[in-house]
Amino acid sequence: MPKITFIGAGSTVFAKNVLGDVLHTPALQGFEIALFDINPERLSESETMLNHIKNTCGSTSTIKAYSDRKEALRGAKYVVNAIQVGGYDPCTITDFEIPKKYGLRQTIADTVGIGGVFRNLRTIPVMLDFARDMQEVCPDALFLNYTNPMAVLTNVMNTYGGIKTVGLCHSVQVCVDHLFHHLGMETDGVKSKIAGINHMAWLLEVSKDGVDLYPEIKRRAREKQKETHWDMVRYEMMLNFGYYITESSEHNAEYHPYFIKRNYPELIERFNIPLDEYPRRCIEQISGWKKLKAELIGNKELQHKRTHEYASYIFEAIETNVPFKIGGNVMNTGLITNLPKEACVEVPCLVDRNGVTPTFVGDLPPQCAALNRTNINTQLLTIEAAITGKREHIYHAAMLDPHTSAELSMDDIKAMCDDLIEAHGDWLPAYK
Repeated sequence: MPKITFIGAGSTVFAKNVLGDVLHTPALQGFEIALFDINPERLSESETMLNHIKNTCGSTSTIKAYSDRKEALRGAKYVVNAIQVGGYDPCTITDFEIPKKYGLRQTIADTVGIGGVFRNLRTIPVMLDFARDMQEVCPDALFLNYTNPMAVLTNVMNTYGGIKTVGLCHSVQVCVDHLFHHLGMETDGVKSKIAGINHMAWLLEVSKDGVDLYPEIKRRAREKQKETHWDMVRYEMMLNFGYYITESSEHNAEYHPYFIKRNYPELIERFNIPLDEYPRRCIEQISGWKKLKAELIGNKELQHKRTHEYASYIFEAIETNVPFKIGGNVMNTGLITNLPKEACVEVPCLVDRNGVTPTFVGDLPPQCAALNRTNINTQLLTIEAAITGKREHIYHAAMLDPHTSAELSMDDIKAMCDDLIEAHGDWLPAYK
């Protein structure tokens, strides 16, 4: 019986989307769906929920929860990763509150920036533990990484874990639809091409019937910028750098040195930047779980419709050899020619029986590649810190981050990193 293993299965809503899709896919019937989570209560809840969906849709797959991670992985053909190391309390709180003491404000803090650096440092050792288990019990499995920081973790699993890994993010999937809906434009018949790095990929081409739609997009965006709206940062970046970015404005506000600035406090209101947004979302999610839990776990008639999540479509394409196109995060094996070969990039990929095959992009527009490189610098130094265990590389990663370095002195950056290392305690390995 072929096997799909889901690590972090206590993420019940996400498990519903990904594995509920699997249960509804004809080509994926008869699989064992193996669930693993370090929280036994949440693991049991997800198992119950998925069995409800299995029964209502008549799937022939088997749902099984494991308390032993290695046994959950043993013999897996596909592995889905959706963990969060340290959770909201204490680690996300730490990622936000200590930088605030130094005057450094963030919005999401899960990709780059000081929050992204430390989220990586506590997650990389756990991911490499997964890789060691997989090398022993399922070395040929395809690893689908949904965990942020996407680019670094996908890079580490490929480069140091020796595991075939593709990183999957929603931002490419929803980019054109959200942009066109906000601007009041129709998406029917629209062709697009997107490439770059995760959370900072670029809508490089967008056309309909051979007509470039960018002039009209920018005309409407200029009008939109005269009023307050939810996507002001991305529009401002597009109007200044020429191309629309895949990930949301609240994310991109902290990827660049232009928007969150103590010396220009008026920019926060001008560009409608939601500081401390991720902690707010975490609190809302925690408070809403009790009601949602009753709807998902207590409902034996629970229904599910296949979602837009890539995972089941990737599995289906490999099993049936019917090609499917995704936006995937993969190593830059000459795909984007003006970004470093050591980087993880986000490019169109073809999926079929051969697995995930990335497509060649070539050069990005020079200004787009330059902005990508500012974030890649921090990503690569973060990996260096995690692999070597050298504290100095944590400093380097933070000092190269665009937002952090624009706000703080080198002495303050190092002191802040030291405070974060101490506050994280056992969530981090020892750094020399």
